[in-house]
Amino acid sequence: MAITQQKALSKIFGDPQKKILKRLRKQVDVINGLNDKYEKMSDKELRAQTDELKKRLSKKSVTLDTILPDAFAVAREAAKRVIGERPYDVQLIGGMVLHEGNVAEMKTGEGKTLVATLPTYLNALEGKGVHVVTVNDYLAQRDAGWMGQVYDFLGLTTGVIINEASFVYDKDYDNEHHDDPRMRKLRPVSRKEAYAADITYGTNNEFGFDYLRDNMVNDVDLLRQRELNFAIVDEVDSILIDEARTPLIISAPAAENPDNYYTFAKIAAKLVPEDYVLDEKRRSVALTDGGVEKVQKLLGIKNLYTPDHVRSVYHMDQALRAQTLFKRDKDYVVTNDGEVIIVDEHTGRLMQGRRYNEGLHQAIEAKEGVPVLEESMTLATISFQNYFRLYNKLSGMTGTAFTEAEEFQQIYSLDVIQIPPNKPVIREDKEDLIFKTEKAKLKAVAEAIKDYHKQGRPVLVGSGSIEKNEQIAKYLEKEGIKFEILNAKNNEREAAIV
Repeated sequence: MAITQQKALSKIFGDPQKKILKRLRKQVDVINGLNDKYEKMSDKELRAQTDELKKRLSKKSVTLDTILPDAFAVAREAAKRVIGERPYDVQLIGGMVLHEGNVAEMKTGEGKTLVATLPTYLNALEGKGVHVVTVNDYLAQRDAGWMGQVYDFLGLTTGVIINEASFVYDKDYDNEHHDDPRMRKLRPVSRKEAYAADITYGTNNEFGFDYLRDNMVNDVDLLRQRELNFAIVDEVDSILIDEARTPLIISAPAAENPDNYYTFAKIAAKLVPEDYVLDEKRRSVALTDGGVEKVQKLLGIKNLYTPDHVRSVYHMDQALRAQTLFKRDKDYVVTNDGEVIIVDEHTGRLMQGRRYNEGLHQAIEAKEGVPVLEESMTLATISFQNYFRLYNKLSGMTGTAFTEAEEFQQIYSLDVIQIPPNKPVIREDKEDLIFKTEKAKLKAVAEAIKDYHKQGRPVLVGSGSIEKNEQIAKYLEKEGIKFEILNAKNNEREAAIV
């Protein structure tokens, strides 16, 4: 349903958002009424409430909704004692929206990480596991280490899975060498143990790939994940809408002579724009008739499109895609060791261990003149959309979801609920500035940063690619401005920089 239609129906039936918020505010009053009860408890007594709530939940007549007020009040008091942060009333509302399997739209700075602890604690009491999905490994570790303190205080376990590693929160463990103190209590464990925790943090990529790996094993003891019970997805619009159809692929090596990739990379480099038709939006490219003739001449053959040259067509297509559609320091980086690593187009982060399929990665390696590794064939695949629809209950949070409300409802049966801010928003949203040239725009950005810098105001500059990131850096250097640059090339320093 379009937003304009929603407005029209609201005049007739009343605003459904207001009705939902009114109902949830009544629950907030109930939770607030329990504050004195739990504030008076000792740490030991408060911790014991987890077992009490589990006992209540074991009765057939008692549901998660029944114990919600007490669970939220307990989690709120625990957060106040352990990390010094007490969820506001609007954060309680956000937590209830998530528990009910909806999308909570919360503005930046409203404390989504803390909000998630409330429904996470409540649903973890069932013992079926809760997955908290973040957009990168850094946030997964940070939030698991940070909020793991609260869950540990309440007697629950916290796991975290990242690329090629997994951990559990352990207050008796101390990795004193870690830059971020919030991550020092994360003890390395097996993947299975991290998933066996009451709560598991991780990225959409890691959860999805582990699901695929589990579907390829033939021994139950080798399974990593448990039942896909409940997931809370951070930046839900990015993961469930923008990346919805992104395929996760597990592959195995396939025999292919690497020399073929180098041969066609050289041919692709000799082609000019008149030799092909490029569609950057659809990420497709095709040879023109003139381009076909040039390729045939370079290969010394009469007809490229005969059964004998099927592999040549395949190699030419991938070499041409690598040459024209995939850009270094935007789509991928080349390490000092000669490894081609994909850059996530949505997060700007390196996707370690991930490779393009169908020979494209090899074509890029040949284009860059680095060693060509074995080609792969697909063994298992699933899209994010299909993976997240496997959960018994799904919810999410973001700062911008209402514009995609229709898609969330149609694809995932999720309603988007706008959570009011704790305090009125005083931010000024100014009009966009448009420049005739890229150079003029970058110069204006540098000058604006210089002005803010003189005022002692910190500035965060976001860009769409590593290349753009480094262009802005050059302009700042010209202005004599000190800065830190964070992109896929140095993301291991993220904790120190942020």
